[in-house]
Amino acid sequence: MNMQDIEFDIAQLVLSSTSFGPQDVEKISTVISEDFSQYRALRDAVGELETHDQQTPASSVRLGVCYYLMGRYQSAVNTLKQGDGGALVQFYLGKSYFAQNQYADAQASYQAAAAAGYNGDLCMLAVAESQRCAGESETAIQTLDNLFGAVEQTAEYLYQRAATVSALGGNPSEVRALYSRAVEVDAAHPGALFGLALENDRAGNDADALRLYETSASRFPSHVGSLLNLGLMYEDLEKYERAAGCYQRILDVYPDHTRAGLFLKDTQASGDMYYDDDERKQTDRLGQVLGIPVTDFELSVRSRNCLQRMGILTLGDLAQATEHELLSSKNFGETSLVEIREILGAKGLKLGELAHQRQESLQYDTEVLSDDDRVAHERPISELNLSVRARKCMVRLGINSFGELLRRTGDELLECKNFGVTSLNEVREKLTPLGLKLRGD
Repeated sequence: MNMQDIEFDIAQLVLSSTSFGPQDVEKISTVISEDFSQYRALRDAVGELETHDQQTPASSVRLGVCYYLMGRYQSAVNTLKQGDGGALVQFYLGKSYFAQNQYADAQASYQAAAAAGYNGDLCMLAVAESQRCAGESETAIQTLDNLFGAVEQTAEYLYQRAATVSALGGNPSEVRALYSRAVEVDAAHPGALFGLALENDRAGNDADALRLYETSASRFPSHVGSLLNLGLMYEDLEKYERAAGCYQRILDVYPDHTRAGLFLKDTQASGDMYYDDDERKQTDRLGQVLGIPVTDFELSVRSRNCLQRMGILTLGDLAQATEHELLSSKNFGETSLVEIREILGAKGLKLGELAHQRQESLQYDTEVLSDDDRVAHERPISELNLSVRARKCMVRLGINSFGELLRRTGDELLECKNFGVTSLNEVREKLTPLGLKLRGD
């Protein structure tokens, strides 16, 4: 199929007066997934359809579904309501309501779609998704449990079950297994690809996460989360043009998407910067090494327990510690010391070489804190539920707890690559309800 055929197919599907059903919607999605530049063909065809003086119920269905595909959800709702009231109308009314977080209306529309003859299993899976996103995960899992037969082996079912188990705080291994099975069934399922990519991203499996985000982002309508996170990964790889392309794709469909707009500006600014490559790369490499968790190394149980008690979590923490301090720790002997020296030596570091950096951190010695403050400072940084961009900065800086974060000033965080004012504001907004502030705030 050549390019002209693709353009003709989209225009034909949108502007034709023939019947229009789920297979036609799938065809539009497939064509644009294969070549995103064909989104313009959809947009132009919709623009032409909009110029028609009077919309029939049939053309309203076609136009309303296309509005949904283009991310114009309220226009989709308004137009679909002028349609024939059939199964396709009700189903895409549900999807348009869902996209606007109107979950009760979405569920009602999905149920109406099923009653009108739309695929009942798909409708109930959509109902379960609405229930989960409305905070009713227990109800959602019951809805999924009530589905039997072939649907249980579909990618959509496995995806919805994985997302619901995750929302319920279920076993991460089960969640990953469900996402993996969904991708095995349908290697192009955007939601399952995003879910599996996110699990790999959180686990630090960057190569697998990148591949999965790329595959998910290639689908249309694109999963916004995949495009955002893919853009962030491209930024980490200093592929700023690709990152900007991800954010621009979001803005092409959702012109008012705040985060995509801010990220695009940050990326464009980063792409225009010039660095002393040797010095910058050396600094980046050292920062990455210092941020490596000590748990990444094969340590004896005695050494591991001692380091944990001392609050030594990264190689940077170790390089700040002296031999005397380690040997002063209960149960930490010469054998453990040799073990630590070997680990640091393999990374070109020595014990105590960064001891001068400990002066600021001493003012946050947990021994002088109240019990409540100590508990707050020891909480893992993961409890802040930061965005991917902010979370990656925490990893680079070796920040694993609230206390380690509170030792930093806003300016120090801004020095981290790809950590901008948007991320700094996010961190401050997360800390404020807890009555906490960065140093210097």
